Amino acid sequence: MPAPLRSDLTAPERASFVGPLDTISVDVFNVPEMSREVQVDAGGRIAMPLIGSIEAGGKTSAELASAIEGALRQRYVRDPQVTVNIRNAVSQVVTVDGQVTEPGLYPVTNQMTLLRAVASAKGLSEYARQEDVVILRTVDGRRMAGLYNLAAIREGRYADPAIYANDVIVVGDSSQRRMFRDIVGLSPLLAAPLLAILQK
Repeated sequence: MPAPLRSDLTAPERASFVGPLDTISVDVFNVPEMSREVQVDAGGRIAMPLIGSIEAGGKTSAELASAIEGALRQRYVRDPQVTVNIRNAVSQVVTVDGQVTEPGLYPVTNQMTLLRAVASAKGLSEYARQEDVVILRTVDGRRMAGLYNLAAIREGRYADPAIYANDVIVVGDSSQRRMFRDIVGLSPLLAAPLLAILQK
């Protein structure tokens, strides 16, 4: 196989948004007393000296930096230059549930896909149905669901779908495999009477 190109090794940029309870760093160039690390409150706001409370939730780092610069200009700070970085994004998570080894909440990265999300949850459990994986997502206020087949994705039959913050992934349960396990578990109990009948 040929070596990947540089563009193959970097994921396309995906916007990352500030959310409630995220921790962000705000750096104001040449005004060190204004620079600080703050946690976004549950309502999506942060408090800053001079400007007070400002809406941060739902903004990208660049948008929030621009909003802080605008507020500082109104407070007579000459040509403020602000940089905002998300330090700990607890709001940017995906829920992986159902038949995976470790269901739970996992952070969403720029390269998160369905297969990577399932791998984050330590893979499929014994009774997982690879062809019955649902992604639940809210788009423009509407709840949507997509059904995916992990085996088909692994075989390259279609692309591994991107996963976004607040998605819920549910891996289905194979009732047939579970029933087979139960029958195998009962087989020592069933085998003795059957053998007794056959030996008469």
